[in-house]
Amino acid sequence: MLEVVLCLITVLSAILALIQKDLLKAAILTGFSGGALAVLFQVLLAPDVALTQAIVGAAIVPVFIALAVKKTQRSDD
Repeated sequence: MLEVVLCLITVLSAILALIQKDLLKAAILTGFSGGALAVLFQVLLAPDVALTQAIVGAAIVPVFIALAVKKTQRSDD
């Protein structure tokens, strides 16, 4: 049952990230998706994959997306 809930969280947050107009919200939802997937890997007894997913999918990728959005915003000067 826990696996199904984690799969639903992963898929729903990924879909919500795709349809977001605000790119910072999309980056946060990408982090939720990566975090839920990391927990799912841990539940499925793959701790090495879970650790890698937690570091890359839940931390590094959303931060890089947020930094890229911040660097490319238009200024009204």
